[in-house]
This record gives sequence, structure tokens and C-alpha cells, in this order.
Amino acid sequence: MSGAPLRGVRVLDLTRLLPGPVASLHLADLGADVIKIEDHGAGDYARLLGEGPAGVSAFYRSVNRNKRGLCLDLKQEQGRAVLLRLATTADVLVESFRPGVSDRLGIGYPALRSINPKLVYCAITGYGQSGPLAMTAGHDLNYIGLAGVLDQIGVDGGPPAIPNLQMGDLLGGAMSAVMGILAALFDAQRSGQGRLVDVAMSDAVLAHNLFPLFAMQSAGGLLERGRDLLTGGDPGYGVYATADGRYMAVAPLEKKFWDVFCAALERPDWKPLHAARGAIALALRGEIETLFASRTQADWSNFFADIDCCVTPVLAVAEALEHAHFVARQMAVHADGVVQYAPPVKLSGWVFAVERAAPAAGEHGEEILREAGFAESEITAMRAASII
Repeated sequence: MSGAPLRGVRVLDLTRLLPGPVASLHLADLGADVIKIEDHGAGDYARLLGEGPAGVSAFYRSVNRNKRGLCLDLKQEQGRAVLLRLATTADVLVESFRPGVSDRLGIGYPALRSINPKLVYCAITGYGQSGPLAMTAGHDLNYIGLAGVLDQIGVDGGPPAIPNLQMGDLLGGAMSAVMGILAALFDAQRSGQGRLVDVAMSDAVLAHNLFPLFAMQSAGGLLERGRDLLTGGDPGYGVYATADGRYMAVAPLEKKFWDVFCAALERPDWKPLHAARGAIALALRGEIETLFASRTQADWSNFFADIDCCVTPVLAVAEALEHAHFVARQMAVHADGVVQYAPPVKLSGWVFAVERAAPAAGEHGEEILREAGFAESEITAMRAASII
């Protein structure tokens, strides 16, 4: 990739499914040489989660592009020896085993640091490398539930609502991992010393659960879900149904936007009610609901198109991909037979491209081993012994 900021950086990726592969996806998209290492058994079973061309899911294809594939049996001594050899020249290793598993295999951070002090070793887990829950299994729902996030998602009087954005997996396991990896990688270039990057998905969700933390320490205290400032307590920040059963995201939260909103709707009587709470807010919300229910989503979208007061339609994913703004930002990429998202970061001097489709299991194994200095006879022997 011309101008790619991470060109020349080599990453060994031992993860599968969503958090780790998305973390290494961002690194690969930015130009890193990511080697996806799988076992000979199930490998990354994201391949089978959902539909896709030739039986390989859109999920797997989308989060493993721009990577190379290597199969390696880490339960055999020779397989571990191959990984150790690759690690001597790697810059980053990412894994998502439970704490202690990599050490038992002989490929944990202490072992790899002894042969490559500059290595950045990122371990992604649900609850971290320490603490009473370190060895506990979990999923995204558990992480956001434990961190106090799930409790605040939903409408007034209703149960917690399960979001379809995996905040623990993606905010925690992917983006926090990328942040830690890049920080440690930057320092390793200066100091010559790598680091263990301990990423707990539950920690990351908790650390970003900001507004409930602020409210908890205020005079009013934390309100029940659906009643706080950004969850339904302010009529100027909410979701309103339209005449056709669609919705508008209405968020003229600041006074300057609220005044524009009221003027556009010819409701000057609403202007003094900015930031209303309690019974006044409830009554105002009812009036806004009645108004938005009088027109279709398309009508409201056209009405507010040129009015700068933070009102937008609530779109389905397919509609979002076709929206003029995301089209202009080139956020949809057609590659490997499926629609994928482009990276969320644009950098000057670099044009993103999908240069490799997601690898088949072990697709680039021989190529990778040759680059690492293995002889053809060694590669042939390892393949015969199902090491690679």
C-alpha cells in the first residue's frame, strides 16, 4: 500500500472470531503485514458464522482482508518452534487465549520477550490477566452488563435493551487493543523495549461509561434508564416516530440548536422550555411526538436537510451505505464477493485498498516460512507431519 503508515510492521495474529481479528484488521488496513495463524482443526470458525460466497461468511471475509494465512499446530514442539522463529523478527503478536494458556504452550510473553525484547505482545481477554474474574468465560453482553452499561440502555419503564453494536468486543477488544499496540510499538521504536499489552474488554467498556459516572456523583444522582439526560430525560435528545412507522433522531441539545429547531417548526413557545425536566419535559415530549407523527420520515428528512439543528433520519444499514454522505466518504467497499466497510480513519498521503482477500486456512504458509529462512526440505517435512 503506497503511503501506508504501518508498512514494514509484522504482526502475528493468533486470534479468531471478532475482537482480535478486527484489531488486526485495522493494523492490516494501515499497511502492516498481518500473518493469521490458525490450528488445523476448526481454525477461525468465523468462516462458518453466516452466509457468504463459496460457504465462507461475509463476517470472516470482511474482518480478515489484507492478511496472510498460516496453519500451525502449536501443541507440537516443532510447531511452537516455528512460532518462536517467526517471533524473532515480528513487531507485534496478538492473542486472545485465557490467561496462562500461552505460557503453558511455551509462547507467552516472557518466552517471546527473551528472544525478541522489542516485541509488543497484546493479550485480549474478557476480564484481563488479573483479578477474580480473570479465568471466567464471557461474551459482549456479559462485559457491558458487568460494567453498568447495559443497565442504562433502553426506554423508561422497559428492560435493558441488547444493542447490535458489540461495544465490549469492538470498543474493548478491538479499538482499545489497537490503541495499546500502537502506543507500545511507538515506544519500542525509541527504547528498544516492547511491552505486554493487557486488554480487558470489560475494563474498556467501564472506562468509557462516562455519563452515568458523572451523574452518579451529581446532586440528582444517577436516574433510571430512559430518564437521564441522553436516554430520554431531555425532549431535545430523543427518537421520534414518524407517520410511516419510521423514526427521526432529534438532538438539538444545545440552546443554539434548540432555538433553530423551534423556529423551523414555528413553535416559538417551545424556546423557553429548553433543557426542561420532569412534568414539563414529559408534556413537551408528547407535543413533539404528535408533531413528528404527522409526517413521514422522508418528509421530515427533506424538511430538515438544510436546517442545521441536529435532526437526522434513523436509517437501516442498507440505507446508510447508500446515503450520499457515506458514498462521498467511500465507506462501502465491494471486495471478495461481499460488501465491506472501509477503515474509519482517513490519513493524508495514503489511499486505502483491499489488496488481499481474507486468506484460506494456511493459504500463505509456504511463502511465509520461506521468508523466515526455512529450507524447502524443512517445509516439506513439516507439511507431511501436519505441523503447518
